Amino acid sequence: MLLIPKILTLIINIYIWIIIAWVAVTWLINFKVLNTDNPQARNLVDLLNKAVDPVMKPVARYVPPIGGIDLTPLVVIIGLEIVKYLLWAIFV
Repeated sequence: MLLIPKILTLIINIYIWIIIAWVAVTWLINFKVLNTDNPQARNLVDLLNKAVDPVMKPVARYVPPIGGIDLTPLVVIIGLEIVKYLLWAIFV
C-alpha cells in the first residue's frame, strides 16, 4: 500500500529538482555565464522549458512578478510539497 505514495513522492521530488535546475539555468543565462548560442546549451534550455512550462505558465497568470522577481517557481514548489503532504496523509 505504501508503494504508490513512495513512487508519487519520488516523481514529485524529481520534478522539484527539474524546477530548481531550470531556475539555475535561467539565472546563468541572465548573468551571461551560459551562452545559448551553443547548441548543447540551447538543447538543455529547450528540454527544461518543455518540462517546466506546462506547470509554470498557468501559475504565472495568477502570480505577478514582485519587484521584478518571478515567484512562480517558489509557488509551484510549495504547491508540490503540499501535494506530497496530502498524499502521505491520505495513504498513511
